[in-house]
Amino acid sequence: MKAKPVNKQQPFDASASAMIQRGLRLPQLRLLIAVADIGQISGAASHVGMTQPAASRMLTELERATGAVLYERHPRGVALTDAGHLLAKRARTALNDLETAFDEMHMLAQGAGGLVRIGTVTGPGLELVLPLIRDMRVTYPEIAFEVTVDTSDVLADALFARRIDFYIGRVLSNVSPRDVTTTTIGIEPVALIVRSNHPLMRRAVLTLADTLAFDWVMQAPGGLLRLAVEAYLIKHGHSAPPSTLSTSSLLLTLGMISDTDAVAPVARSVADILVAPQGMNSAISVLNVAHDMCVAPYALICRRAAENTPVVARVLRLLEHRIGTRLAEDNFTSETG
Repeated sequence: MKAKPVNKQQPFDASASAMIQRGLRLPQLRLLIAVADIGQISGAASHVGMTQPAASRMLTELERATGAVLYERHPRGVALTDAGHLLAKRARTALNDLETAFDEMHMLAQGAGGLVRIGTVTGPGLELVLPLIRDMRVTYPEIAFEVTVDTSDVLADALFARRIDFYIGRVLSNVSPRDVTTTTIGIEPVALIVRSNHPLMRRAVLTLADTLAFDWVMQAPGGLLRLAVEAYLIKHGHSAPPSTLSTSSLLLTLGMISDTDAVAPVARSVADILVAPQGMNSAISVLNVAHDMCVAPYALICRRAAENTPVVARVLRLLEHRIGTRLAEDNFTSETG
């Protein structure tokens, strides 16, 4: 005689996927939260927009899906059990997180949130990018910015490697003009800076030749700023500085001119910030010489046919508007000056 097989009860699977398979749904959780807040099934049902019988069935289905008793009736209504309170608490957090996620998704779709990665050479970074970010942090606080400051050749490589979304700089030999779109902004004026108590600052009349008696701190050979400065010197009948420290680091440049008698060419916008009383107010001065020294025009540069995210498109539109305003002001000044 064969023994009857033993019907062993399967262990209850409390995983989220198993509960969903057993019928767990978001409306059930919204109803449970309403029950926790109101303490009556009829009031909770009205709050979520259903009849009381439908709400009772939904709570029964929720208990079946979770494998737990979630509420108990009493003369004045219902009270959640410990398990009910725990589930309602976690459900409230989950639903709030979902609402936040949907809000953030909406902001992404509208270009009001997300990450924008900007590349820039030093001068335009201070003149255009920094004010743009400062203003947008007020109007669009959910937009995050990542700014890379470097030379144009490095920024171009980053653009095509998709490490940045666009950059302000120049199209050099490592970029085909067919692969980019450009919006010309303007030339980049250059100033010669020294420490404030430099011997040259004591001269009543200063010439470009006087500066060549001292060491210079410049970009590495081939850098666009260095090429522009060397071309300017040659145009005015001078040779390159006889003694030069090569670096692309603004921090090292400032350190050298602060501790020595070296001269350094930098973007005029950088020099203005260094010497302005309301700015950094450092012990740096601008030499009263070579006022027309400048680097070739720079531009806003994007990959042609790039599929920008809504937030990148928004920032580009605002930046292009500022560029247009600046060009209009420059034209007005040149016509009336």
